[in-house]
Amino acid sequence: MIYQDIHAARFIARPNRFIARVEVEGREETVHVKNTGRCKELLVPGCTVYLEGSSNPQRKTRFDLVAVEKVRSSQPPLLINMDSQAPNKVFGEWMSAGLGAGFGLPKPSLLRPETTWGNSRFDFYWEESESGRKGFVEVKGCTLEENGLALFPDAPTERGVKHLHELIACHGAGYEAAVCVVIQMEGMTSFSPNDRTHPKFGAALRGAYQAGVKVLAEECAVATDSLTMTKPVPVRL
Repeated sequence: MIYQDIHAARFIARPNRFIARVEVEGREETVHVKNTGRCKELLVPGCTVYLEGSSNPQRKTRFDLVAVEKVRSSQPPLLINMDSQAPNKVFGEWMSAGLGAGFGLPKPSLLRPETTWGNSRFDFYWEESESGRKGFVEVKGCTLEENGLALFPDAPTERGVKHLHELIACHGAGYEAAVCVVIQMEGMTSFSPNDRTHPKFGAALRGAYQAGVKVLAEECAVATDSLTMTKPVPVRL
């Protein structure tokens, strides 16, 4: 996926989860943050962030904050895409191109976003007409890393646990089921559930895997103006 009209800025503060104050083009602006998560380890006062400009004159804010350079003590800054809408977009591009073959996923004849089954709405439903295969995928965006280890979630997510239980039910009903962690940064050695922050999610992910749900992790190439899923990352459960 491609962003338009990107501007570098200096992060100042985040008054609430929807907006941030930044210095851009020599002036202070209030911008929309496209991630309602905590992101405290990313949005540090003085760090460099990247904004996408909007041409919509009706908007209250002129810019969306879409990426950040994570400050690291002994290494260069790590560019992280923190747009929470981006993982579904890049997964859709990746799946439509048939690049999930290495994970046992087909190039689908039908790929439908936001599909309800049971008590959950999953990110994607797919069908492959020649074989008759069909399945559901839940996508999780990952922006948390510790020493090259990608971790999810960065905050407790009861909704995420519910989705995993529903994926198990889908699989039991004859559908293929998968959860795909889209890692919005480069250079990760592996992915693991963040048991320290939400042990219930880690337990549910391991239970889903044991029940036959595919657990995938895919790293992205990250630029200030683009995000592309590129290669698998080992999953350590």
